[in-house]
Amino acid sequence: MGIYLIRDKETGQVLVASSRNVYGAINRTRFELRLHSHSNKTLQAKWNRSGPDRFDFEIVEILKEREEADFDYVEELRALEQLYREQYEQAAGVA
Repeated sequence: MGIYLIRDKETGQVLVASSRNVYGAINRTRFELRLHSHSNKTLQAKWNRSGPDRFDFEIVEILKEREEADFDYVEELRALEQLYREQYEQAAGVA
């Protein structure tokens, strides 16, 4: 479980995402982009135009499993994803 980024090396834009299986999500995203079937049409168009070398995939935070049986991982991922979005938007001057 964690937060990952897809960074456009040409523009500096960052797409922030979270997943309960962060490694699987990154693999799925690359697979969909290679098959020209990713749901983010802007990302797909950039990939089609420039190829995979234009992008970096980075894992920025991994959540550790908690001892509390009722810990809400979905909410924790949602909050962390929002925090990272704000951080990267502010750094890019988007906010």
